[in-house]
Amino acid sequence: MWMKFNQCRHALMRVFLILAGVVLVSGCASTLSARVTSFQQWPAGSQGQTYRIVPYENQVNNLEFQTIADMVRAAIGPLGLVEAQSDKARFSVHIRYENPASQTWVQQYPDPYLNDGWGFGPAFGWYGGARYWGGGIYYSPQPTNVPVVVYKNTLTVTINDDQNHNAEVYRSTAINVSRHDNLMQAMPYLAQAVFDEFPGNNGQVREVEYERRR
Repeated sequence: MWMKFNQCRHALMRVFLILAGVVLVSGCASTLSARVTSFQQWPAGSQGQTYRIVPYENQVNNLEFQTIADMVRAAIGPLGLVEAQSDKARFSVHIRYENPASQTWVQQYPDPYLNDGWGFGPAFGWYGGARYWGGGIYYSPQPTNVPVVVYKNTLTVTINDDQNHNAEVYRSTAINVSRHDNLMQAMPYLAQAVFDEFPGNNGQVREVEYERRR
């Protein structure tokens, strides 16, 4: 009788953990987070002034750059600046982007009640320790550190004031860390993020989160 109860309890535990993991992973997948660092000495009375996007030498005739530049244009629109129809513009906008890969370590928790032998690590909101079930208590095994590859999706936008000796008046960098090589999927959100709370406070660092478009 007790053995059957334990089997039933373990089966229910498996279902609970799997469903919890599905919910948590789905929640993570529906949003994109980024850390934004901005510096500014934005001039007063700039509403309605013109800008132009100036590519670096290696970005000329580059279709990927042109696609990202369109995303930045869309994000600049609500700021009150107008794209110049010629080379004469007050502000010059420069764009840099990358997504270098690096290795980091995360903790995974063995769980004897999951078919794959692994529980949910910190990335899924499960931190191990004492676990409660019914009237009993048991302790999970020690976590194991495993290497994973992450990609640092990065966008930096700088704006120079050509009416003030080409002085840099705005610089903002947005970084999103992902387990997937998905720079282009992240870029529309990073383009929004670099202008979040524009122009903001000088030296401001903040976390932003966006719902992914379906």
